[in-house]
Amino acid sequence: MQEQIDRESIAITVKASKLTAQGLALLLKPVVNQITKKYKEIQMPHGKQSVKQLMSHSASTNTIPIEGDMGLFEKVAKKWHVDYAFHKTGEDKYLLLFKSNQADAMTAAFSEYSKLVMKQAKDKRPPIKAQLEKATQKVEREKLQREKQRGRTHARHRQRNRANDVSRE
Repeated sequence: MQEQIDRESIAITVKASKLTAQGLALLLKPVVNQITKKYKEIQMPHGKQSVKQLMSHSASTNTIPIEGDMGLFEKVAKKWHVDYAFHKTGEDKYLLLFKSNQADAMTAAFSEYSKLVMKQAKDKRPPIKAQLEKATQKVEREKLQREKQRGRTHARHRQRNRANDVSRE
């Protein structure tokens, strides 16, 4: 009895160790699929890319027109992990292309970018006191220039009058 159990267990282990090609393919198929999926993800660029690369993702895209500093937007887009591309339409004018399925992240990134642009514009403005001083200096310069021109025209009239007086005598 013991011998029979030993023989059957040996037979089962031999059968189990003999894998056919079909059995091996069935076992390896999920592993191969997972490896190819990871490979494709690595090959697909993320973040800033060319328009051609973005279109090759086989996803629909949306656009937003932008003017100004693209470097500032790139910093914000990195934070939000958005796939995007720029297409230049004019001097300091760009068309921002992004995937439609990332619209929520792009909206958040774009609102943060808008806040930063507004803050920069506000920081670049000189204080009101400095603006007032500059304006008063400009008015004073213009006033001096007018006085100089009046002095020149009065001097010319005097010279003409003297020349006329001399020619009459």
